Amino acid sequence: MRSLAPLPGAPSLLGESPFWHPTDNTLYWCDIPGRRLECWHAADDRREGWPLGTEPGCCMPLLGGGLVLALRDGLWRFDPESGARRLIVEAPYDTTQQRFNDGKADPLGRLWIGTVHEPRDRPAAHLYRYAAGRLDAVAGGVTTANGLAFSPDARTLYWSDTPAHTVYAFDFDITAGELSKRRVFARFAPRTPEQPLDDYGGRPDGAAVDAEGCLWIAMYEGARVLRLDPQGSIVDELALPVRCPTMPCFGGSDLRTLFVTTACHNRPAVERAQQPDAGAVLRYRVDVPGLPVHFAQV
Repeated sequence: MRSLAPLPGAPSLLGESPFWHPTDNTLYWCDIPGRRLECWHAADDRREGWPLGTEPGCCMPLLGGGLVLALRDGLWRFDPESGARRLIVEAPYDTTQQRFNDGKADPLGRLWIGTVHEPRDRPAAHLYRYAAGRLDAVAGGVTTANGLAFSPDARTLYWSDTPAHTVYAFDFDITAGELSKRRVFARFAPRTPEQPLDDYGGRPDGAAVDAEGCLWIAMYEGARVLRLDPQGSIVDELALPVRCPTMPCFGGSDLRTLFVTTACHNRPAVERAQQPDAGAVLRYRVDVPGLPVHFAQV
């Protein structure tokens, strides 16, 4: 692997949910506390962004044009050309306590989106499925839903609870859109009270899958992205120049550029001074290509 320069433009406070749009030749991502949607146009190395008024948990391309945004108050259609948005469905939870977080569309266009229980005092967040006009809770028992990804054959769905340092796997019935056999795929050691950050491996945040079926996971506060094989063993590690990566995705014409969003929000001043790329989107070339993004159908 070799590192490339960060994307141009101002850093995000907490970048998340990047995806590569194959027809637009553009990378989109969310800045959650910045309440913005951001994009980078590869053709002319240009940044563009839109204020949203509330926190975006994730974004995904919409079949037929435009995007789907999962905002705190619900799912929205969004037109990047005009900046117009239209409500698809209201959020099914108390918006003073929760918000949408990480999510993706599956190969048939259904939306799978997790939530964050912001008091973080109990595992009250859920995974929701949106299909055929219905938004249904299909899994729970977590505090911060993250790391949603599908295996290349769409027979496994990955899902993480970041504070629990745990990645789960489900058997996925793509035809029925049903999950079963939830199990621990990988678990990481939590940080002890006396442990320096430099000795902490981080906790699992956003994820992406490559063409060999390996899961790439951003390890928040661990300054690294891990590559896990389909059995959950670490087979590669990408060290980063920032403490808090948030999510990887694959892009470029050959899907061999790994884009990694990062965060600088609420980080110590000394750390921010030492890590000027915190909040930037980092780029790395990798040997194994990723999988193309799935388009949502709503």
